Amino acid sequence: MGQQPITFLRQVMALCTYPNLLDSPSFPEDAKKRARRILQACGGNSLGSYSASQGVNCIREDVAAYITRRDGGVPADPDNIYLTTGASDGISTILKILVSGGGKSRTGVLIPIPQYPLYSAVISELGAVQVNYYLDEENCWALDVNELRRAVREAKGHCDPKVLCIINPGNPTGQVQSRKCIEDVIHFAWEEKLFLLADEVYQDNVYSPDCSFHSFKKVLYEMGPEYSSNVELASFHSTSKGYMGECGYRGGYMEVINLHPEIKGQLVKLLSVRLCPPVSGQAAMDIVVNPPVPGEESFEQFSREKEFVLGNLAKKAKLTEDLFNQVPGIHCNPLQGAMYAFPRIFIPTKAVEAAQAHKMAPDMFYCMKLLEETGICVVPGSGFGQREGTYHFRMTILPPVDKLKTVLQKVKDFHMKFLEKHA
Repeated sequence: MGQQPITFLRQVMALCTYPNLLDSPSFPEDAKKRARRILQACGGNSLGSYSASQGVNCIREDVAAYITRRDGGVPADPDNIYLTTGASDGISTILKILVSGGGKSRTGVLIPIPQYPLYSAVISELGAVQVNYYLDEENCWALDVNELRRAVREAKGHCDPKVLCIINPGNPTGQVQSRKCIEDVIHFAWEEKLFLLADEVYQDNVYSPDCSFHSFKKVLYEMGPEYSSNVELASFHSTSKGYMGECGYRGGYMEVINLHPEIKGQLVKLLSVRLCPPVSGQAAMDIVVNPPVPGEESFEQFSREKEFVLGNLAKKAKLTEDLFNQVPGIHCNPLQGAMYAFPRIFIPTKAVEAAQAHKMAPDMFYCMKLLEETGICVVPGSGFGQREGTYHFRMTILPPVDKLKTVLQKVKDFHMKFLEKHA
């Protein structure tokens, strides 16, 4: 997509991977300092050694310090931090320890619709019960607690709802939850004794000036001890998104709080079966949570690169929303965060019938035609789930501005022709 990697991250990774470079004058001192610290915490001073199953100690300390800074002083304990192979690994591990029972007592997992398909896949793999709650498209994909209530009430007839997953900022929907909404969700989880999973991998990707990222951990803590000592919460972050985009390193972490000590023992045991997350991914995660600070020589370049990526994404979020909303038969909610647009598309009855004749979901039919005629590949909304009778697709806003404009123009031209053809 043309996004350049963050120089500092790649410098530290190069030094960790090939320590002979620590003598090279080509690398800044602050990068060398971090590489030495990471290497000293690795067995044999090498990224090639296994680490502890929970992750390299000093990296978990850096993650805890990052969370405390991010959350304005709310304490984080390194012992509650688990380094993971990307956020996905953490999410499936936590679900694994939460799923149990059979028949009507089988664990139910509440997930947002539209959702990131990792959730439905893991739920299905573990034989748990998927419980859908619908985000409110008319209200910028907001989460409504009454909808959670409905979902839990209806699920209780056929399973035991125990887990509530939240994706904030949203994927594929790009909404950023308000503080009030997060408080309501936490109160609901407390009432219903639900284990909260907060997927916060897009926490750096907030573009709307009237939105801010609030972590579930911080809000939970500020709601007072009745909540902060009782609600079980696992929060996830990753090197793959944000301004870093380092998805290939498979770096991530989860912070798990209020877990019963015996269950914590089982979690560590379960994690030890997969030995440890890739140590290079752990190192990449460390650089994300321990970036250059004012006064260090790399600070200026790092800040410039970070602001450039995030500033560009904000511009592209606005551009995408505006251009989609100029097309008859396409409606796109504001892209408050993350890195996708999820516009609603009108598909004429004739096209719906043509899709059925091909044994395809109507939006899949639309997306295949778009791919065949323009070479543009988007994901149909049916892959994420959507309200009956509505159609969407997910498109990334990552391409460079000029390329993105071309893509949007091509989608517009295709859509007009599609409507005409199937009118």
